[in-house]
Amino acid sequence: MNSLHLKSFTRCKRKAWLDFKGKKSYEVWSPHKAIDKINQFQVFSEFCNGKIYTGLKACENGYQGVIGLKIQGNLFQNINAEIRPQLLVKTKGKSKWGQYKYLPAVYKLGHKTTKEHLFDLAFCSMLLESFQESKIEKGLVISTFYKKVKVEEIYLNKKLRKKVLNVLLNLNECLKGSIPEITQDRKKCTICSWQKFCDKEAKENGYLTDIDGIGSKTDSLLKANGITNTQTLASYSEKKLGEKLSKFKDQNYEKASIFIKQAQAYISGEPFFISNKNTEELFEKISSGFYIFDIESNPDEKHDFLYGFLKVNNLSIKKGDLIYEPILNLKKNKGESYRQIIEILFSQKEWPVLHYGETEKISIINIAKELNFNFKEIDSLSSRFIDLHTLIRKSWILPLRNYGLKTVSNWLGFEWVQKNVSGSKALYWWIQYQITGNQIFLKKIIQYNKDDCFATLQIAEYLIKNRLKKN
Repeated sequence: MNSLHLKSFTRCKRKAWLDFKGKKSYEVWSPHKAIDKINQFQVFSEFCNGKIYTGLKACENGYQGVIGLKIQGNLFQNINAEIRPQLLVKTKGKSKWGQYKYLPAVYKLGHKTTKEHLFDLAFCSMLLESFQESKIEKGLVISTFYKKVKVEEIYLNKKLRKKVLNVLLNLNECLKGSIPEITQDRKKCTICSWQKFCDKEAKENGYLTDIDGIGSKTDSLLKANGITNTQTLASYSEKKLGEKLSKFKDQNYEKASIFIKQAQAYISGEPFFISNKNTEELFEKISSGFYIFDIESNPDEKHDFLYGFLKVNNLSIKKGDLIYEPILNLKKNKGESYRQIIEILFSQKEWPVLHYGETEKISIINIAKELNFNFKEIDSLSSRFIDLHTLIRKSWILPLRNYGLKTVSNWLGFEWVQKNVSGSKALYWWIQYQITGNQIFLKKIIQYNKDDCFATLQIAEYLIKNRLKKN
């Protein structure tokens, strides 16, 4: 077992087991992991003033920062272990190499130092101590805050080391056993490279957390009341379930009804119609033309790097004749990109702006504030935005695990030009574009954003086409 298995184990026992024993053909490449590696190297490089070197020779030569080192050893009870320190940082002391030693360091994204960071440092210190023949009292957690490198010292006391040894024993037992159950907290699965593998099993076995709106707490509550799978939930009485969901206090029967219908839709593959009130209003608003709007963002830097507009004069126009306009937002030309956005929006002042999720509307309001629009102007602009994510949830219960843009539009038959794409993959391409300046990455991002706009249009068309259904 190694430090990567320990990191996985603290998140999800099943992930650690799959990383160790799973068939690699079932694993999907994760852009999150790649982005994390790039950010990690950039932060470490800045912390070490660019003096980062690789492997054992770097330790022997006493370089400031060392990466790419694997250290194997016998931990305890004949358990073989391997550490792959994210970074070793040279400091004062004494080791087998001379009058210096190394401390383990880990990269942190965000503000919170988690047990993953603590366990990683403690585990690394155990094998590193014997490897360099020097005591390690502390480790470092390195992050960036407002573009400044921040370093937190973690003292690796006996209590933390003992806790890690217990976790390592549990990990060792887990890796020797059969595959663990799928985690109840499925929110963690969204960035996991094994997600598709687990999703398939979850659907086959009727996992309750596959039902939209059911998290680990609701799952536990339902199981405690004898509802153990989607089949049982789908055939349950709404009145009885409403009573069982009394812990939610408000809207118990409404929640019960939605959960049951969502389970029925998921099993049958057929959607349930809820209401056409909002879709009739949508049809009236878009009849004289509308925009589809979609953005690509780097949430860690709070930077929207691409704004995409699709101009739709009416729904009868052929898709190939629609005008798509991408606006690149480099930080140095921010004012120019803002001017272009406002110019597009105000070229058709009466047109509504269709988008999927709340991000796009928030982004435009922030731009308007930065351009010193008054309250009345911001309110007028804001009123033009129509969130199709909210609208479809008010109108339909779909036979899907979630109501994300990809999930809904794929169900409607939409296909992206590029395979296995996502917002995180677009962000990965953006980071690559910034590093290399290669236009291929920019073209990939623009194609992806264009497809997002057309996927949003397909959802709008579905809502309009089925608006005449009766309640």
